[in-house]
Amino acid sequence: MKFGVHTSIAGGIDQAVIRAAELDCNTFQIFSTNPRGWKARELTNEEVEKFKDNLKQYQIESAVIHTPYLINLASPKDELYQKSIDALVAGVKRADRLGIEYLVLHPGSHTGSGAEAGITRITEALEEVLERTDPEVRILLENVAGAGTALGSSLEELKQMIEPITNNDRLGLCYDTCHGFAAGYDLRVEEELDKLVRQIDQLFGLDKLGVIHANDSKTEFASNKDRHQHIGQGEIGLEGFENLVNHPQLRNKLFILETPIDDNGDDQQNLATLKELVK
Repeated sequence: MKFGVHTSIAGGIDQAVIRAAELDCNTFQIFSTNPRGWKARELTNEEVEKFKDNLKQYQIESAVIHTPYLINLASPKDELYQKSIDALVAGVKRADRLGIEYLVLHPGSHTGSGAEAGITRITEALEEVLERTDPEVRILLENVAGAGTALGSSLEELKQMIEPITNNDRLGLCYDTCHGFAAGYDLRVEEELDKLVRQIDQLFGLDKLGVIHANDSKTEFASNKDRHQHIGQGEIGLEGFENLVNHPQLRNKLFILETPIDDNGDDQQNLATLKELVK
């Protein structure tokens, strides 16, 4: 099984690989640029080669990039909408240079224009990005908790974004356990997890599910609040994650932790907790 954490690129993007390896990860996730900014420095060929060399040295086959938070493919504001498309195009090209397997994207918020209009904007944006990049990386839409006007809290909504696109083989799904729990998907009951896996398979095909963000939830079931917690210390609890990591149809997925680092735990503790649940 592949377990990893979100690692820092401080000191160079190649250092993220070393940080992941030091935690005994066989996958990891990064922001390849400032997650709260638009500007992205162009990577040098030397940086790209160092990153790839480190992947080989530490025998890490799969890595993930999370796109910046500012991207909003559902925005009704044309300037922000085009800026978001251009940023995603740049992110795809950056991921392909680095040999990244998956690029995770929050679909966006309609900010008052309505869900139907927002979903249409997302679909059209994705079509443009695919046309402009012909990507090797697979772009994964991440489910959200359902707060405000954010789109993608249900699997059906995510399906609507992808379905109209004829050539959508480079699109897929990233499932966040905290977001899903907040949106009404319960991992604590085996039957509910089975139902979720069947639904993903029916709507997308399980091969389209590339990454699972394994995060416990600080808030109660169906709260629509995105509050990550340490594994086993939140409302999902150890039983929910034991169900998750031992589900036979999920064992080949990448499990990436985005849990807090504070007085109650860190990446090393959360990784150990998750791995200990594997039977």
